[in-house]
Formats: sequence, C-alpha cells, structure tokens
Amino acid sequence: MTTDPLLALRPWEAPEVTSWERLPMNAVDRRAGALPLDGDWRFQLLPAPQAPPGAAWSTAYVPGAWTMQDTDDLPAYTNVTMPFPDFPPRAPAANPTGVYEREVEVPADWAGRRIVLQVGAAESVLLVHVDGRPAGVSKDSHLAAEFDLTGRVRPGSPATVRLTVVKWSDASHIEDQDQWWHGGITRSVLLYATDPLHLADVSVRAGRDGRLRVDCRVRDAGGALPEGWYVTGDLDGLAIAQDTDFDRANAEDERVSDFLGEARLAATVPGVRTWSAETPDLYALTVRLHRADGTVADLSRHRVGFRDVEVAGRDLLVNGERVFVRGVNRHDFHPLTGRTVSYDDLRADLVLLKRFGFNAVRTSHYPADPALYDLTDELGLYVVDEADVESHDHAHEIADDPRYLNAFVDRVSRMVLRDKNHPSVLIWSLGNESDYGANHDAAAGWVRRHDPTRPLQYEGAARLGWADPDVASDIACPMYAPLEDCVAHARSGRQTKPLIQCEYSHAMGNSNGTLAEHWAAIEATPGLQGGFIWEFADHGILQRVSDGRPAGRAGAGRHDRGVAAPGYRWAYGGDFGEAVHDGAFIADGVVFPDRTPKPVMYEHREIAAPLRIESRRHEGIVLGNHQHFRDLSWLAGEWRLELADGTVLTAPAELPDLRPGATAAVPLPFEVPRSGGEAWLTLRVTVAEDQPWAPRGTEVCLPQVRLRGPAPAAAALRTAERVEVDAEGLLVHPLLTAAPVLSLWRAPTDNDELGGMAGRWRGWGLDAPVRTVVSVREEAGRVTVVAAYTAAAGVVRHRQVLTPVEGGVRIEEEAELPDVFDDVARVGTVFETTAGLDVLDWFGQGPWESYPDRSAGAPVGHHRVAVDALFTPYLRPQESGGRYGVRRFTLSGRDAPGLTVALDEPRQVSVTRHRAEDLTAAAHHDALVPRPTCVIHLDAAHRGLGTASCGPDTSAGYLVGAGVHRWGWTLGVV
Repeated sequence: MTTDPLLALRPWEAPEVTSWERLPMNAVDRRAGALPLDGDWRFQLLPAPQAPPGAAWSTAYVPGAWTMQDTDDLPAYTNVTMPFPDFPPRAPAANPTGVYEREVEVPADWAGRRIVLQVGAAESVLLVHVDGRPAGVSKDSHLAAEFDLTGRVRPGSPATVRLTVVKWSDASHIEDQDQWWHGGITRSVLLYATDPLHLADVSVRAGRDGRLRVDCRVRDAGGALPEGWYVTGDLDGLAIAQDTDFDRANAEDERVSDFLGEARLAATVPGVRTWSAETPDLYALTVRLHRADGTVADLSRHRVGFRDVEVAGRDLLVNGERVFVRGVNRHDFHPLTGRTVSYDDLRADLVLLKRFGFNAVRTSHYPADPALYDLTDELGLYVVDEADVESHDHAHEIADDPRYLNAFVDRVSRMVLRDKNHPSVLIWSLGNESDYGANHDAAAGWVRRHDPTRPLQYEGAARLGWADPDVASDIACPMYAPLEDCVAHARSGRQTKPLIQCEYSHAMGNSNGTLAEHWAAIEATPGLQGGFIWEFADHGILQRVSDGRPAGRAGAGRHDRGVAAPGYRWAYGGDFGEAVHDGAFIADGVVFPDRTPKPVMYEHREIAAPLRIESRRHEGIVLGNHQHFRDLSWLAGEWRLELADGTVLTAPAELPDLRPGATAAVPLPFEVPRSGGEAWLTLRVTVAEDQPWAPRGTEVCLPQVRLRGPAPAAAALRTAERVEVDAEGLLVHPLLTAAPVLSLWRAPTDNDELGGMAGRWRGWGLDAPVRTVVSVREEAGRVTVVAAYTAAAGVVRHRQVLTPVEGGVRIEEEAELPDVFDDVARVGTVFETTAGLDVLDWFGQGPWESYPDRSAGAPVGHHRVAVDALFTPYLRPQESGGRYGVRRFTLSGRDAPGLTVALDEPRQVSVTRHRAEDLTAAAHHDALVPRPTCVIHLDAAHRGLGTASCGPDTSAGYLVGAGVHRWGWTLGVV
C-alpha cells in the first residue's frame, strides 16, 4: 500500500482534479536569469504509476519524449479511436510511467527569494516531488506548470527533484488529437527566482489608435503587500507612469486588497506604427515593480504590437481592413524528437511558411511552444490559438460531463492567460472535434469576460449552424465544406459571421487539387475570407529499418530533400507495431518531415502572390497589388519573355507605386519577336531588401501571362520508311524496352484510396486489363493497330496509327471507354526506354510537379531536371512526378542517343524510374527499387487529385469519363 499522498489520490483517474499546488498561469516571461534544467536526467520507465522504482537507472534527455529515446514504449498513431479501450475517465492498468530525477544546486544568492520550478510540458499527468516530499500535480500536456519551491529547497544546497509522468489518464480522453501518442517531458524545465514582491501577471492592450493599457497584478510571497509599492514602464524609451485615475477608482470602489495589488499603466503613442502580418511592427515594453523606496523588485519585458481585431457583420477585420486568411494548421512535431521542437526549428518552419505566401497559423490542436508566438509576432503571422481540448472518440459524452467542466475551463483559460499579450493571436479557439456542450459554453463565457478584444471560434459549435448567433463561435469555421456550399451560403442572404474554414484542402500524399479554384471563389465572394490547409508537415518519424525503432537524435543527417537515407525510412501509423492505428493518415502535410517543400507549396505561393499580372485587351499588361496594408516598395522584379523556340529575353522591372488593392498598366520592356511560336511573359518577383523572413533576392512569386498562342502545327512529312511492329502490333524501336500501350491505371494516391475511387477501379479491373490484338493493318508504311483491353467491367477499344515521318514516328491514338467507366484515373500511353537516359528537358509547365487541378503554380517555360529528381517521394508510394501542360520533351544521357517526344497539344506527362504497379505494391520507399529505364506516361486525360482522403473530391471538370479520347504524339531520336 502506497504512502505517497499523490499516488493515493490517483490523479490520473480524477478529471475534477486539474492540478494541486500549481501556480496560476501568467504572461510574465521568466526565462531571463533562470537556471535551465535541460539535459540528461536519471530515468526509469515503470509499467504503472504505483509500481515502485527499482535500483537501476538509465538516462533520458529533457526535453524529449521517452517514446523517441530507445525505450520499450514506442510511438503510436491513431486519429480518432483511443489507443486503449477504457471509457472516460478511466486509464488502462498497463500505464507507462516515466520517473525523471536529478540533483539541483540552488544558487546561494537566491537566499530570501521566491523560487519557482517551471515544467514546460509533460504528457499527460505530472507529479512533482522535491527531496521525497510532494510538491505538486498538473495536467494539460501542452502548457507549462509552475510550482513554488521556496519552502522546499535551500539556496546553496542541492535538492533532489523528481518528476513523475503518467502517460495515460482521464486527461488522455480530451487529448485525443490526430497525432502520435507520446509520453515524457517535451518542453524545457527551468528553475527561476523572484523577489517576494513580484509581478504575478501583466496584461497588455494596444490598439491601432495608439492607446496603450498595461494592467499589472502584484503579489508578495511573504504575505500582505507592503505599503508604497508602484509600477512604472517605458515603451521604446518613452516613460509611462502608473495611472492614478485607475488607482483612485479602485480605492473608491473598495477593490484594494491586502494580498493582491492591481495597477495600470496608460499612454497614447502618437503616429503609432500598427502591427499586421504584412507590417509586423513591434515596440519594446518594460514594466517595473518598485518598492516604496524606488528600488526595483521585479520587471517584465514584452514586445507590443498595436492592432485591432474585430468581427463586423460577416467580415473579420484587422485594423479596420477585411483580410484574407491564408492559413495552415500546425502541430509541434520533429521527425527525430517528436513533440519537442527547438527555437531554431520553429523559426525555420515559420520562415518557410512566410516564403510560400502563408499569413496565418492555427495551433492545431493545442497551444504551441511559447517561442512560436514570439516568432509569429516578429515575422508577421496571424494565429488562431487553440486550447488543448479534443475528445474525438468520446466527444458527445464528455462535452456535457460535469466531471470534465474544470478541465475545459482550466485549459482554455490558461491558454488565454499565457498568450494574451501577443498581437499575432487574433482568435481564441475552444478546441477541436469535441462535439458541443455546456463545458464549451462555460469556457467561452470565461474568455469573453477576460478578453473582450478578440473573437473566439469553435468548429463544433459552428457546425450546428454557420449563421447561428447563439453558439459559442464568432466565426463560421467548418471543416472541409464543399466549395459550392460555402459560396451558396455567402450568397444566401442568411450569413451572419465570417466564413473561414478551420480545415480545408487535406494535404495527404499527392493532393490539394482545386486549391486555385477555392481561392478564386474566396477572392470573388464577399463573406468568404479563407481558411487553414491541413496541415503543415508530414509526421513521419525517422525509423531505423534494422530494428524498427525511432532513429532519435542520432538520426540527424539521415535524410535529404524529403528522402530518408538507406537503412532508414519515414514511419507512419502501424510501423511501430500498433494494433490500433490509422496508417499514413499522419502524413498529410504541405512539407515532408524534414521540411522539404512539396509541390503544393509552389501552388500556394502563386495563389497568394502579393503582386499579380494580367493581360487586358485595351490596357496591355496590368499589375495589381493584392496586399492589404503594404505598397510594393519592398519588392523587386525582373521581366522574362520566353518563346516556344527557346528564345529568352530578360529586363529589369520598374514596379509602380501602388497602394493595396490598386492596379496600373505598365509598358512591355521589349518587343515580342514576330516568330518563335508561343510567347509567355513572366514577372519574377523578389525581395528588394532584407526581411526578417527572407534575405534580399528571395523569390516571392512568378506571375505569368501568355502573350501569344501556339502557331498552327505543320504537318509532319511522311517518309518512305516503314514502321516496324511485332506480332502483337507493338512498336519496335531501338530506344524502347517496352512499346507504347494503353494506360488506364495510376498508382492510387491517398485520396484515391480513402476516397473510394481506387477500390472502384480495382473492381472494374482497370489495374490489369488484358490486351488482345484485334487487327494489324499496314498500308504504304503506315501501320494501324486495333486492340481490345478487357477488364472485369467492360472492354476498352484502342486504336493506334503509326506513321513514319521525318525524324521519327507519328503515333495517333484513340480509346473508346464504355459508359461503365464514367470516372477513371487516366487515359493515355505508357512505354519504357532503354537505360542511360538521365535528364529531361521539356517545354511546358514546371519545373516542379503539377497536375490538371494543381497547376497554377507551375509557370510555362523551358525546364531541365534530372530524371531521378522528377519523382516526388510521398511517404506512401503513389502516383507522382507528373508535369502538366507539356508540349514536348527530350530525354538524354551522357553516352546514349536521346529520345524526343512532341505532343499534339499540352498534355500530362510523367517520367520516372517506377512502373505504376511498383508504386502500388510498395508501402514505403525503402521497398522500391528504381529501374534503370525510364517509365513514361503520356496522358490524353488525367484525373484531378482533389482532397478526398479527408474532404471534397476534385471538381467535375477534372474527372475523366467514358467516351472517345484522342491524342497524338511524335517519337524521335536526337
């Protein structure tokens, strides 16, 4: 029987208990002068919280999850289903419990001071002991817990600090987020000291009119507050005194107490520079707490941004302007350290988002590391700050369960108290996917009372009615609502609040189709203001193939450009032996685990471009400033005119002085040659001067317009040669190892699989139709081959006409799909080359991967890429590497003849080292063996990507249906 009162309490199965002896959350940063306790701690992993520690200790690094540090408790991934069967508030009997212990030498000069332990984050229940005595309890895996150790430690003497972390608890049921399950201490631990007389909290309000209000709460650890204390401050050197009118009003209302002091600083800043995501101007504020004799007892530093945020009708306004929210959802995640992310990694993440046109982050689905908010303030990103509340598997039961009332209010209120002074935080979120009940309303009531300066949102409430004014959401924030539904709502006359999707365009695998269509509708429809793509990064954990364990910190350098090194792979759900898991659904980011951008990032960058270009009949070239607050002076440009024949002209661009939203016609810097075929004008826009997120010269966008269409194609000259085919009517060619045949199958994308299309295609037999020659007819050197491709659900008739022409073979094709095949992956040609062809040159869209419904970010031009770099290594192998709008291409090698293909019109083309069946069969890239040959697909039609793994499929215009499909191409040798 245990004698430890904390263990006897069993706080891991008591939802009413959110903490014991934990200090109130506040917005005072105590990192300066603190004693860091990060590093190696003695460690034991126990099978259950009440199991006694043994004599043998290992080590664990703090901050870090033990699941990433070679313990027997490995990461596990589930999306909705809890990883154990026990109903709330119960935890399983098998409950991994980590015991961390170390000696702490408390500085001798801290004598007489108040001493506080801060644990940045612990998953999911934290028990604190000092020298064997209980010191505190905390829940909430994603916010810091502080404990007053003043009476428990002696300055100048060592103390033994033990942090016991219980993995599973009643709190796990409201931390059921779509992420890896870990255990451990995942943010920094530190010890700090203050004067007994100290600032207990500081609240800053700064509006765009320049008015500043700083409310201070003061306490004295020794008891009653001493007489005569006061506060002062300065803002960028401008002195601010205590507001005596506030003091007088408090005294008249008898609100002055002996144990809690309140004071206010107030000022008006003339000519204030306002904060926004485009102009993140910050002021340095220092608040000082003085004793009666004028000496400073405590101080707190803050960076202040003057800005307003409000909801006016169906518009979200920042500084009075309706802004578009170009957002992304983001977890704290690193492929080597799990939930622990360094300051440098956080900064790199946000810099990357800024460079690709994002201006907002939703902290899905819990408050992020505190450093993130400092960085969003500095770099300029709007934040939807989300509380650590998600009860997905038991959402309906918990939303109204009074046992969890404290937890809901506690988690939401502590988030607000911590982050309220950050100008980047625009909106508070009550959590995610937790149904909607009285517990949400209670938390919302607390927020509205404490911080009336910001709106709040909650998708679970908004789901009940986008226009309902009585629910706890000031924003209509649905998930994956069909675009047509959003537009219809905005035009219905019933809309009462801004519509900003909290999640849309699910980035799982080769995805994010119709992103351009979404934004075209958003920008054209009053009432629609944007949304947050799901999500920022694939959560692939770098895994050693040899033993199946996380690579951990030793895995640094074992990946490059999204690809894991030999002997390693990116693990997803099920790869650590989980019986219950959700597979690759964890790999749904716009960047790979190592932060290599996926092709969709370039799509988003162009859609979000601050500078747009149009070609208008009567005005010529027109530039538009699509920002909200900024002119174009921070940008530079270069014109590039590219013709189909390879001609390229460049010239510097003088950007006009345009206010936000304005347009201006500009002259062309050069005359377009009369010949040369298609002509495309591109404006390469770069950063003119160093920005906090980009050095001078960083590419911002590549807006492009077509000045001239293609010239009519000249008919290829017939030759006297004949086309050689084999007995099956297949082309024989010296550079081909597999002849051109009909292709109807693509290695299913994640959207294809989870959206149900791949299952339908397999059921139809399109993954392996049987080719039968119907006829082969030769006439004057031209060969006509008719073949039938028999699948389980029907027969596709395919006709090829092969004609010898000057420089090669002209191939004209026709495929007739029966009505049953009303939605197929592709209709086109596939063939394979000889080995030794390693570089692809093409004229078309590029250089990065593009598809019919994700091509806005791929400018037309001449591109050159190594074949091995064309393939996109999505974590689960699937269709990838395609290039949309290709007119012609050449494959070449160092020691081999080259192969050239000219297409009858811009087509979807892919050149990779993998057959579709190779990709379909592989679960991971370590199982793929690249072929020495090139596998080439030329598609007459290719289905759009959509986002059907979680959200709407592609739009009807990007489907490939039944009927007759025709295409033509010329194969030559160079």
